Amino acid sequence: MQQSTPSRPLRAILLSAGQGKRLLPYTERHPKCLIRFGDKTVIEHQIDHLLAAGFERITVVLGYGIDQVTQCLRDRYAPELIDIVFNPFYEVADNLASCWMAREAMREDFLLLNGDTLFELPVLERLLEAPQHPVTLAIDRKARYDADDMKVSLHGDRLARVGKTLDPDTVNGESIGMMTFRGTGAALFRDTLERIMRDPAALKRWYLSVIDELAAGGDIFAQPIEGLRWAELDFPRDLEQARHLVTRWQARDAAATAARG
Repeated sequence: MQQSTPSRPLRAILLSAGQGKRLLPYTERHPKCLIRFGDKTVIEHQIDHLLAAGFERITVVLGYGIDQVTQCLRDRYAPELIDIVFNPFYEVADNLASCWMAREAMREDFLLLNGDTLFELPVLERLLEAPQHPVTLAIDRKARYDADDMKVSLHGDRLARVGKTLDPDTVNGESIGMMTFRGTGAALFRDTLERIMRDPAALKRWYLSVIDELAAGGDIFAQPIEGLRWAELDFPRDLEQARHLVTRWQARDAAATAARG
């Protein structure tokens, strides 16, 4: 029996509330989502790829430098495309609080994306074309993982654990900070957020700690994106790698445009 084509979420939620203090001095005057690579900022690269993949509405959670980021978005995009949500806890909370602030956008299928993940369009396409599950994480694999990687452990294609401190012998890859929620997955995550955020300690939690808990229910899956290029912007050393990646993508896109013309 032929498998049906997975439904594509039309809503994306982009978590861009943080300053990016580990990137100082590059983020001294603006948040890391406004670091420029080529002719675009990080957030513009992300949104342009989301729009190219068919997303129709993008909820952006902002905090540090919200006025700067809002102006950038207003200059580039139609207002009906972008919903801006303010996270007033950005100085004292981790990204679970940003998810909670955007929970009203989780009443339909959606894609959740970290604000510091740069990626080429095929990364997004591979995740969207993955078999349809309640929750699917895009993961990559490499020879060695460092302490800051958000490592994953799998049972087949199901997620068993996700976290930075997993036993190295159990690690099968790393989360790249991009995942889809479809069908029951959206409500499962939203309802869990509502429950967990009643505890003040939740302000210090990553949203992937919730995914780690939910994995025990068997509803969380992984989609490898090996062979495709992406970059996470955490430390100054990451910026040079990201510049090389963006330069390559722009050269490839320019060549494709010239060939069509």
